[in-house]
Amino acid sequence: MKRTRERRGGTSAQLQEQKAELRMTFAMAWSCLLLSFLVQCTGSWAQSVLTQPPSLSGTPGQRVTISCIGSSTNIGDGYSVHWYQQLPGTAPKLLIYDTSNRPSGIPDRFSGSRSGSSASLTIAGLQPEDEAEYFCQSYDNSLDANTVLQSHGEVRQEPL
Repeated sequence: MKRTRERRGGTSAQLQEQKAELRMTFAMAWSCLLLSFLVQCTGSWAQSVLTQPPSLSGTPGQRVTISCIGSSTNIGDGYSVHWYQQLPGTAPKLLIYDTSNRPSGIPDRFSGSRSGSSASLTIAGLQPEDEAEYFCQSYDNSLDANTVLQSHGEVRQEPL
């Protein structure tokens, strides 16, 4: 009988220790998950930022260029830039990938380029349906993770 009690006592102590370890592991896992979520959603962990002008306007047929200025840890380090267009009330649509490639179905009036630490999206022959928000996106190696930072600019039609 004494042996049974000793085993139960030892087992109970071991269980308590295991529970404490599990609680600590669980808390650490949640902390890491929360930190990853904050970094990926806000980009606030790093000082790196991609900037674009807040708004551009033009008349139909005009050539408009949106710039995206990065740094030596993203665009300037040779990482690809991707451009998205978001029309009011719709999800963003990929316009340009890998700096200068258009997916099928995207009109050739849209083109992308990169020079140094900045990239550009050019709309040659602005159309009324091009009035939208435009986002640039690039990987940044200073974050030590596959985090993407993005910024946006808006194109509006000038009244005639």
